[in-house]
Amino acid sequence: MTADTPPVFEADFATQFDTLLRWRRDVRQFLPSPIADADLEALFDTAALAPSVGNAQPWRFVRVRSACLRTGLTDHVEAVNARAAAAQPDEDRRARYDSLKLHGLREAPEIVAVFSDESPIAGHTLGRATMHETLRYSTVMAIHTLWLAARLRGIGLGWVSIVDPTAVAAMLDVPQDWTLIAVLCLGYPEHPSIVPELERRDWQCREPIADRIIER
Repeated sequence: MTADTPPVFEADFATQFDTLLRWRRDVRQFLPSPIADADLEALFDTAALAPSVGNAQPWRFVRVRSACLRTGLTDHVEAVNARAAAAQPDEDRRARYDSLKLHGLREAPEIVAVFSDESPIAGHTLGRATMHETLRYSTVMAIHTLWLAARLRGIGLGWVSIVDPTAVAAMLDVPQDWTLIAVLCLGYPEHPSIVPELERRDWQCREPIADRIIER
């Protein structure tokens, strides 16, 4: 077999891949065990294999290693979360919202903010003249690739979305043409589960895919 020969994926691999996808959970509770630097580097290397428009590779990963920045980020998320809770339509929904654990910023061994460079030199604008947002889509693909690579190694990932992107970008002092896509918590899950937490807590179950396939 040469380097250009496509691999043949056996049925066992297909089954394992399906299992990996089912176990890719949004983790909120982490053990204090650190992630080895070599494992974290391997995750970034794998994330870089994600597809990107024009091969622009717009993803930018910022490791939040400062205790002061972690505290500031946590305080910011909890303030935004409080406003989101207050905006819930009724007391029952508000109580259910308050019961959710929506981030692991205090305990996760690693915090990584992921930005998308809105004007990368790489790619030479190919493929994004009429859909500039494809740069951000590419960065999301890198996050998903990293997520699967993490789960493969027994590492959990939690995507924190209750943030003000402008405030986080200012806090982390990144270039003005970088757009925040995600704040990620990474670590070993305290309570691994194949069932999504929001489903376990009766917030939202997975609905049939057939309801979301439309023909024209």
